[in-house]
Amino acid sequence: MRVLPSLLHRRCFSVLLVLLMLAAPQALAQAVPAPQTMIPAAPQLAAKSWFLMDADSGRVLVEHNADERLPPASLTKLMTAYLVERELHRGNITMDDMVQVSENAWRTGGSKMFIEVGTQVPIHELLHGIIIASGNDASVAVAEHLAGGEAPFADLMNQHATRLGMHNTNYANATGLPHPEQYSSARDLTLLAQHIINDYPEHYAVYAEKYFTYNDIRQPNRNRLLWRDPTVDGLKTGWTTEAGYGLVASAKRDDMRLISAVMGTNSEESRAQETQKLLSYGFRYFETLKLYERGAVLNTPRVWGGDKNELRVGVDDDVQMTVPRARNDQLTARLDIRADIEAPIQAGDNVGVMEVRLGDEVVGERPLVALESIEEGGLFKRLFDRVHRFFSNLVGGWFD
Repeated sequence: MRVLPSLLHRRCFSVLLVLLMLAAPQALAQAVPAPQTMIPAAPQLAAKSWFLMDADSGRVLVEHNADERLPPASLTKLMTAYLVERELHRGNITMDDMVQVSENAWRTGGSKMFIEVGTQVPIHELLHGIIIASGNDASVAVAEHLAGGEAPFADLMNQHATRLGMHNTNYANATGLPHPEQYSSARDLTLLAQHIINDYPEHYAVYAEKYFTYNDIRQPNRNRLLWRDPTVDGLKTGWTTEAGYGLVASAKRDDMRLISAVMGTNSEESRAQETQKLLSYGFRYFETLKLYERGAVLNTPRVWGGDKNELRVGVDDDVQMTVPRARNDQLTARLDIRADIEAPIQAGDNVGVMEVRLGDEVVGERPLVALESIEEGGLFKRLFDRVHRFFSNLVGGWFD
């Protein structure tokens, strides 16, 4: 007669055990916090300064002594090449224009393209010689062709450095040969590389070429990463005894492009390895997302006194943000649109600001612009809107 209570007790215990087992995963899930993206400290490099940024969003991912003024050596030729590309883009010169090689250009020491005095060389050959062979002779030749001499060309280089916001850069020559008044910084060189890539993409492929042959002399590109990493496609190396070894590089993986600058390493191998560390860190722990496309309508605020009542508002360029991987769900955008917008309005007029946040951190701001023009309405429309606006403001928008 006592077996039944015992059996009942066992059955109740078994049911209770099953219920606990079913409930355990839920209780465990509640007890353990959701995994978060863990980003290690940025790598420390065997170099004097370095800088890493996303080419599209402009977000700085890593920097160290990024504004220190250092001798740039042949990284100077990035600006020399940029000015050639600018003149090509503007139609002031063509790739087939012939450049007379002066004795001054021919005698320039250091790395050479091996052009010969008295000959004529087309611009496209000289551009390759500057970028791939790091030819000092080619750099002086284009400086003389574009500005009449290396000194006035250096003045032109400095004007464009100021225009591009390169605040810690000064040029004294077109080659990078040692000069006490020639200096640049890792940040400035990265910014210049960004303009080379984005401003004149039609010429960027040259920076990825591994060899250049001129006058029966075949020279390799000194950027070793072009052989080691298929995603690397530029840009330029530099070396002098004073500057050490430097490299400005860029790589693209999927839809993300990074640009790095490393200055003051102690060998060709070191500059390649230290640059690879930077790029690998950036690609592994960050991603770049396109939030909004240029011209997308983000809001349609009320317009007063116009031939239309609503204005299409958006951004005048793609909005891209670089964030730690797996945190894109924490991105939010806030539109701060100017109150009481009045006609007339021209397409492109600034009407507000978009603020992008990652959690509580502001990671970017972009201007909001009118995507269309709105003319003034007729007299009756303007009078009607004036009355409407008065009562709308009076009662907090009830008449909208």
